[in-house]
Amino acid sequence: MSDIIRITGIRATGFHGVYTRERERGQEFVVDVTLHTEVSPAAQTDDLAHTVDYAQVAADVSQLISGEPVNLIETLAERIARSVLARDFVTAVDVTVHKPQVDLGVSVDDVSVTIHRERDTHV
Repeated sequence: MSDIIRITGIRATGFHGVYTRERERGQEFVVDVTLHTEVSPAAQTDDLAHTVDYAQVAADVSQLISGEPVNLIETLAERIARSVLARDFVTAVDVTVHKPQVDLGVSVDDVSVTIHRERDTHV
């Protein structure tokens, strides 16, 4: 059985992108993560030691957003997935990276990439 812990709207400024203007100005990125886990042990013991510390996951994701720039949000999503899967109790993760301030030359609300990775899958 797989339960879900979902963290939505993790926001931070990053300097990711292919274009020089994106790397110089930076922009806000928004990340949603869905952690596939088993919450029964934590629910039965009411003890954080038996589940994923989602405050730490959110802090790690924020740090990755504001950290070393990459060209593609696909790459950022992979980095986040690796970080989350390295945590105890997480068996799979869905990561969506939103780039709401993207400049495509036409009006858009958002561009996003969503990936799903499992602990058994090479990430």
